[in-house]
Amino acid sequence: MPRNKYTAIRDDKPKSNDEAKRPEFKVCKFTTDAIVTEGSDIGTIYKVCKNPDCPIHHPKKANGNGANDAAFKAEQEKRRREEAIANATGLRVLSAISAAVPVRLMKRDLLFVAERMVNLLDENRAAILAKQHGIKKAKENESVGKIFTAFLRRADESTLGRAVVEAVVLLTTSRGNASHVLREAAEFYKMDMAAITATVKQEFAAKEKAKAAKPATPKPAVKAPTKVTKRAAA
Repeated sequence: MPRNKYTAIRDDKPKSNDEAKRPEFKVCKFTTDAIVTEGSDIGTIYKVCKNPDCPIHHPKKANGNGANDAAFKAEQEKRRREEAIANATGLRVLSAISAAVPVRLMKRDLLFVAERMVNLLDENRAAILAKQHGIKKAKENESVGKIFTAFLRRADESTLGRAVVEAVVLLTTSRGNASHVLREAAEFYKMDMAAITATVKQEFAAKEKAKAAKPATPKPAVKAPTKVTKRAAA
């Protein structure tokens, strides 16, 4: 949806009573999740209201008489200005961070990226990544993401580098065609995906064949209980 068709709801707390009255700090019954598909915040998930009849986020339509039209326009302009400042500030900060990144990423840089990539994965993909490195949960209620993050902090540079690439691939598969993403990654790293696929199919066929050929283990015969007679003591 274009920017003028929804109101983004801020998740930070208002700094004053006047700010708390502004629509972007309020949640309504129409609030829903939305993902940014263009611009500097691409991929970010926000809470938004897209209902044009919402009395909280579209007060202009709610009053219907246009009496507060000037105030509404001023509020909208103020909001657009604040968003423009926030976006420009974000880009400036990102530029400063980029300038500080060394030519060759050091261990601390790889750890910074790896930890944040893992935090973006859902539980299933985090479990896949952990399994790739031989990590299992000791308890059922443990978070795979937390266990893997602890593992990363003890890992060497080569392991961190692999984890970053693996996490990027897994995260990308969650937002697009998984087969296409894997094929692109395989081509980039000059891996023969067709050969890998053929090998996996052969392994599965061999397992199924071995399972079908394995004779069923007969159940042990149940012995009849031994009959005894109680005799009275002499």
